[in-house]
Amino acid sequence: MLSVPPVLAAINLIQVFNTTDLVGQVLTVGLMLFSIVAWTVMFGKFSDLKRLRELNLAFEQRLRDERTLLDLPESFRARRSIPYADVYADAVEAYWRAASILKEKGIDSGRARLEHAENGIQRAIARQTLRYESSMIFLASIVSGAPFLGLFGTVWGVMEVFSAVSMQASANLQTLAPGVSAALMTTIAGLVVAIPAVFGYNVLLTKTRQLTTELENYSSALADRLELESK
Repeated sequence: MLSVPPVLAAINLIQVFNTTDLVGQVLTVGLMLFSIVAWTVMFGKFSDLKRLRELNLAFEQRLRDERTLLDLPESFRARRSIPYADVYADAVEAYWRAASILKEKGIDSGRARLEHAENGIQRAIARQTLRYESSMIFLASIVSGAPFLGLFGTVWGVMEVFSAVSMQASANLQTLAPGVSAALMTTIAGLVVAIPAVFGYNVLLTKTRQLTTELENYSSALADRLELESK
């Protein structure tokens, strides 16, 4: 079986692109831009999640080395860019805020302070979960939308081919082939965008779920330590 050299294949793609109508060219170029953006988002998101996990583990190790959590220096609560630190800061600040209000009212309820701390933890978990999942909706949109854009371009191109053929007295393979191949180009472009994006999306979704589970486990352990220290 004869194989087409890569250079000739590239030339053929350029020729096919040049024979495509304006709609097909716009869709193809747009899909290629989507592909570049999708790859940028995937690499950036993967790097960001990896960095956040490393920061989380380092911060958690620092907390393990401390005998108490309620009286740590302000520097521990100032690092809001670290998800674990953000959860810790919300928990401790809610705890002491509740303690101050209850003291003014002459009430000393450890249970009430812990409930406020737990509420702060839940707010921080929700905020950091949204942070983990940021940009995922964009990838999901590309995964689901790119093939349909490619299909739209193909249907449009085929419609244009048959419209042109209907104006001619006769039609043969040589007449139909260029137009059909040009129409199929948008489908190829859509798949080139969607296939890598779906794999990248699944990898990032798994990573996001892992970090979310780790965040919830850390928050549970944090609540346990605060409860023990408040007694």
